[in-house]
Amino acid sequence: MNRHTKMAILIAPILAIGGYIASDFYMEDQAQEKRIFTLSPESSCDVLAKQCVLVSGDFKVSVYDEQGKTYINSTYPLDEATLFLVDSNDQSTSYRLQMQDSPYYWFRETPLREKVSDKDQTHKLRLIAKVKGGQYISEFYTQTGI
Repeated sequence: MNRHTKMAILIAPILAIGGYIASDFYMEDQAQEKRIFTLSPESSCDVLAKQCVLVSGDFKVSVYDEQGKTYINSTYPLDEATLFLVDSNDQSTSYRLQMQDSPYYWFRETPLREKVSDKDQTHKLRLIAKVKGGQYISEFYTQTGI
């Protein structure tokens, strides 16, 4: 065996490990790229009756209001969540939600219950949920007494 072959046998494992580490960094960088996905209501939404689920592939977000606090919970851990209440003039008020016990559960006091407490009244809501560089956005209507 000549010295070039010996050198190749010694360096090959180092290059293989280095390539594996470099590919891991590349894949992590790709996962952090900003992407936007759309969440759609699974069926009609009634936030007050806890019947509002937004879906995008395997990702699901449940939105509901309980005693003046609006909650969301999701199938994947969120980095950030913001809820927007939209009035009849299409002006929105944002409410940045705070984590409850884990990144799967978020909440915030909102005036949503007062705005949609009348039966058969609809109200437009928007939601932005951020997960590892991906943004899940939705604009949906909640209707009381469906």
